[in-house]
Amino acid sequence: MKICLISFDFWHYDEHIVNKLREKGIEAYHINIGAFTHKNLGARVKNTFSKIFLGKNLKHGKRQNFIIESLQKIGKQDQILVINPEAIEERVHKEIRKYATRNIAYLYDSMSRNPAEHILHFFDTVFSFDDEDVIKFGFNKITNYNYLEFCPAEKQHPKLDLFYITSYDTQRLLRLNLLINKINPLNICFRTIVAGKKSWKKKITQIVDKKNIEILKFRTKNVPQQSLPKLYKNTKVILDLQRNNQMGLSFRIFEAMALEKKFITDNYTIKNYDFYNPENILILNDDFSNVEKSFFETEYQSIPQEIYYKYTLDNWVNTVFNLSK
Repeated sequence: MKICLISFDFWHYDEHIVNKLREKGIEAYHINIGAFTHKNLGARVKNTFSKIFLGKNLKHGKRQNFIIESLQKIGKQDQILVINPEAIEERVHKEIRKYATRNIAYLYDSMSRNPAEHILHFFDTVFSFDDEDVIKFGFNKITNYNYLEFCPAEKQHPKLDLFYITSYDTQRLLRLNLLINKINPLNICFRTIVAGKKSWKKKITQIVDKKNIEILKFRTKNVPQQSLPKLYKNTKVILDLQRNNQMGLSFRIFEAMALEKKFITDNYTIKNYDFYNPENILILNDDFSNVEKSFFETEYQSIPQEIYYKYTLDNWVNTVFNLSK
């Protein structure tokens, strides 16, 4: 069987899908659009000139053509999975369709954030992690997946009570500031990493109270995904604040699951999942006033194996590609 994954894999989560397929003996390919770069300095300079003076990003068009050229090299596929298909032009989707016996879409983001109605007719199956979109559009429901190896809590020795990593987002930083103010009296050890453009660093001081800045570490480069487990192992609890207009589960909850970490989130839909346990997961109320120190002092309660497996990458791959276990 030949399966191809097409995605903008900026965070290197999608490559785990390809590796899992290969473990199963499948001939798997990854067209990573996010890894496409200019061939030389001249092409980079030309693209910069075009963006500044013509308002046109030449790299975008080259990335689209890169998909077609890659498919021409690898040939017809039994299945093609496109992640976040709204980022790909309709002319390219027409070509992808020709190369796929079964064409699949997975929507990482909600339709309200990234509308995709205009290209969904190219797909045989559409998966989404957003409950509202599943109901409204009739998509197949699937969550993100647990890609990490299991590491029990007793093998870790965390120094932090709470840790949060996020990309720069004004609304999430406002909520983060509120949360810091609520937990300061609890005397817990809390650290946050915020990644964003260099010019955004000063804006943080306008969003976050001066007394809370010391909790934040700003960096201009994203933390490599391979470094996340080490960071998470150093904390008792992982924090996850949702983007606006997004109700699906982020990768954070599955990383927490694999490392047996307690979890704090403002995503109230998490209570609808079978792994939800209020001893492990604290759902923040509107004003974040329900955070208590006792949550950080009690032990993590292990998830039953049959529930844990449902959210593994192995089960995700079997489900999406209709593979036998």
